[in-house]
Formats: sequence, C-alpha cells, structure tokens
Amino acid sequence: MSTTTGAFIAGGLAACGAVTVTHGFETVKIRLQLQGELQSKQEAPRLYKGVFHGVSVILRNEGPRGLFRGIGGAYVYQMVLNGCRLGFYEPLRKGMTTAIFKDANVQSLGVNIFSGAASGILGAAAGSPFFLVKTRLQSFSPSLPVGTQHGYKNTVDGLRQIGRGEGIRGLYRGVGAAMVRTGFGSSVQLPTYFFAKRRLVRHLDTVMSRMYNQTGNLYSGVMDCVLKTVKTEGVLAIYKGFFAHLARILPHTILTLTLAEQTNKFMRRFEDRVLPVAVKNAI
Repeated sequence: MSTTTGAFIAGGLAACGAVTVTHGFETVKIRLQLQGELQSKQEAPRLYKGVFHGVSVILRNEGPRGLFRGIGGAYVYQMVLNGCRLGFYEPLRKGMTTAIFKDANVQSLGVNIFSGAASGILGAAAGSPFFLVKTRLQSFSPSLPVGTQHGYKNTVDGLRQIGRGEGIRGLYRGVGAAMVRTGFGSSVQLPTYFFAKRRLVRHLDTVMSRMYNQTGNLYSGVMDCVLKTVKTEGVLAIYKGFFAHLARILPHTILTLTLAEQTNKFMRRFEDRVLPVAVKNAI
C-alpha cells in the first residue's frame, strides 16, 4: 500500500487523466444547467438543446478552446478533490476500524460509508475555490451566454478577482452544496469501489452549478436555490443537463478508478526505491 501522500498524488493524477477526456461534456452540462435560470419555460431561450448539440454549437462558435475553458482550474480541483477522496479513504477507514474493532481488516458498512463521506467532504471543501472559478470560466461565452457571465482571463485571474471583490467568503460560495453532493457520492462510490466495485450516482449538480456561478445573493443557500428553481422553472429544472452529466461522470469515474490502480502501483514502486526500510515497515 502507498503512503497517504503517495495515495493522494496517485488519486489526483488519475483524476487529471480522466478530466482531460471528459471536460468538454462538463462545459456543456454547466451551460445546460444555467440556461433559463429563474425564467419560465416560455421565456427561456434554448441555446443548447442537448449534449451533442451543445458540443457542436460550442465548437462552431468558440472552437475547441470554448469546450476546454477552465481546464487549468479543473486539473487543480481534481488533484485536490480526488487526492483527498482516494488518498484519505483507506487511512480513515483503517484508523476507525482499528479504534473500534481493534482490527484494521474488519469490514464495517457504517465505518466504510462514514470514511467515504468524510474523505469526499474534505476534498470538496479544500477544492471549492478552484471549482468555483472553473464553473464561472466554463459558463462564459462571448457568443451564446447563459447565466451570469464572468470575464476572467484564467484560473489565477479568477481567484484574484473573486478574492479582491468578494473576499474569502466569496471564494467559498457554494461550498455547502458541494460538500453535500460529494459527501453523498463518496459515501457510496468509494466503499462499493473498494469492496464491491459498484456505484450509485446522486444528482445535485444543477443546484451546485447555480450556487457557484451566482454573483451577489441570488440564492441564500441550497434549499433557497432548489425552491426558487422549482417554483419558476418546474421540478424537472433540477435535472437540467442530466444526460450531459452522465456523459461526463460515467467515463470520468471509470477512467479515474482505473487509472488510480496504475498510478498507485507507480507510487508504490517509487516509494519502495526512495523510502527508508523503517518507514516502509511502518506503512
């Protein structure tokens, strides 16, 4: 087994490989979720009509650069999020199992779920500012804008502008929705991956995208966003971009977990070469 640091790096690298493939679908998903925000169906223009229509429209009007807006922030976010999720899950699980059952090899459903949720929440909280900027960069379009538009030059410029204009609180806008969503997903995804190789998809994406993309106080919190969205746009508005979400999350999950096996092997070999014998025996 890799050290916690090694597992963190391996998990982050695996996720970066996956996001390179799926980032374009993420861009389409965010724009689908933001179009028609707090507008009735009759008033809302449909600039993006689905996954493949969205991809073709963005490529035609903005080129490949449009699909890959925010990719720098996505890489940092994935390093932090999945580094925490894949790096901290096993140490948390083993530590709790040892403390409760005096045996790290005991498999407890409750401990596994808690460890998955806790590692996901830690990752979501740590990576939230980068997800915020990534979302705002992806929503920006000079030709077919949806939602609030933010003219950031890049991830660093976005962080600088938000920090200067909105402060620390602004950088962590939407973190509550992210922690809930990622905690739910990780509580199922990680235990079932490590022990049963199955996964349940939870969908709170529309709320999270809107919480992150807003400027000012359009929504006061997660429930306020849900209620306003349902009241103005109908219940199905919560599931905007659902198929784009599936087009991204399914290959992203498979690639992340498959690549994680390989990056973990690489980190183990690397650590075998550089770590002292006493440290390796303690792992």
